[in-house]
Amino acid sequence: MALAIFDLDNTLLNGDSDYLWGRFLGEEGWVDPESYELENQRFYDEYKAGTLDIFEFLAFSLRPLSEHSMDALAMLHEKFMARVIRPLITDSARQLLEKHRKNGDYLLIITATNHFITAPIARELGVDDIIATDAEVKNDRYTGKVAGIPCFREGKVTRLEQWLKHHGRNLAQSWFYSDSHNDLPLLEQVTHPVAVDPDETLADHAASRGWPVLSLKGEQILTLSSGA
Repeated sequence: MALAIFDLDNTLLNGDSDYLWGRFLGEEGWVDPESYELENQRFYDEYKAGTLDIFEFLAFSLRPLSEHSMDALAMLHEKFMARVIRPLITDSARQLLEKHRKNGDYLLIITATNHFITAPIARELGVDDIIATDAEVKNDRYTGKVAGIPCFREGKVTRLEQWLKHHGRNLAQSWFYSDSHNDLPLLEQVTHPVAVDPDETLADHAASRGWPVLSLKGEQILTLSSGA
């Protein structure tokens, strides 16, 4: 059974769930919309530029989770899924997942976004498992701190290696789909790296390496280019 790995934000989703969650918190009055959005946008810009301090960002993004009960967070996330996330799942993304599913592949999402935000999205997409950044929980409350290694850049490689060892799997004939140059460390590890609606840096790297490039933003999977 081959492993088909997918980044989530701006890959399977036509948007960034982490950034949009922050905006949604402002819309719902859980944070100050203006000041929070300024910081949220700054971190998102730094992510795209490849300069993000992941621990600084996580201190910012996990704090609101620590201020509310699990029940309240779950109820808010249901609204987030209905209003924000489901409209961002394109038919072509579902088609790609179904293609691998029919091939008998094991479907795995790996994302830097925290597990609270992304686990319900993974269930919606029907994948087999998810590796995400873990938020620390004590006494049935989020503490606002990260637990373990953030699932970001080289951390994705480390977290995947841990997952492979635990599940007795390997990367033979593996696939990884991503939009971001931040995922180059993991793209270099798999058998079949695929750039999906890539940023400029990843697009250039994919062209130089002859990697296939896909778009998942329409109703059908569009092949933009492919390597030899």
